[in-house]
Amino acid sequence: MGASMGAAMWPDDAQNLDELINNADLAMYHAKHASLDALSFYDAGLGAGVRKRRQLAEALRHALEHGDLEVHYQVQMSLSTSEIHGYEALLRWTHPQLGPISPAEFITVAEENGLIGPLGAWVLRRACADAAAWNSPCRVAVNVSAVQFMDANLPRLVHEVLVETGLPPHRLELELTETALIKDKTRSLHVIRQIKALGVGLALDDFGSGYSSLETLRSFPFDKIKLDKAFVEGIEQDRQSKAIVRAVLALGKSLDIPVLAEGIETDEQMSVLRSEGCDEGQGYLLGRPAPIGDLAPKREPMLRNTPHENVA
Repeated sequence: MGASMGAAMWPDDAQNLDELINNADLAMYHAKHASLDALSFYDAGLGAGVRKRRQLAEALRHALEHGDLEVHYQVQMSLSTSEIHGYEALLRWTHPQLGPISPAEFITVAEENGLIGPLGAWVLRRACADAAAWNSPCRVAVNVSAVQFMDANLPRLVHEVLVETGLPPHRLELELTETALIKDKTRSLHVIRQIKALGVGLALDDFGSGYSSLETLRSFPFDKIKLDKAFVEGIEQDRQSKAIVRAVLALGKSLDIPVLAEGIETDEQMSVLRSEGCDEGQGYLLGRPAPIGDLAPKREPMLRNTPHENVA
């Protein structure tokens, strides 16, 4: 267990008791957000930042309750045949006054305010329901946050959603990062085995960006490796990046685990990855995240034949 501590000092930080307690509370939330081990003291700038995050949390809760969120989908494609294998489900939120909010911001807010559970469940249900209505047998990949993965009821939720939506289990793939696994490896392995017993696939997301990627692969039965986009960005000129990509691809082949490269944005990156034998790819070159209405089956042949035309 951990503790987040905040303090406000009288009379410098407040003029009355209610204000003093409220400002101490704001300092505590700052310590929680910043993962501080030490006591956090209140200041005016800190208070403004925490108030903004609280307002975002309330707006996000309202959006979740009133169906004001969207799921967009980004194509995942075979690099050898250009055939579409699946789509990654990506949550999108447009604030009525602030406009589009980055997932990097609102996912953190959701985790801090107890919203990540219902938010993750909503995305899972929407993605599975959408995929079940597709004419093609493409899979759908759904991200699971570290906080969501700690919920012991996750395997039950996945099973319930599959039954409710009628999506075949092999068409669902859950993406996990190392952060979600390393806190309690024994418990994580137990949860993963329950999910795999349902027939659902598991992908190790952002491979290479964690502290013990090789140990994670050895310890957990993943069905796919998603190569972090940081290695793809410099693959055309950087010998080290290319060497790392080549090593990861060799590792995947030796373990019989397919590798998907994230963040493909140029023809040169695509060419290198194809020549090195990468199995699948994802990125703006192949297709930007798009609403479900833009993924009509009639567009798939165009995606297969000319992936670069879907950047816009």
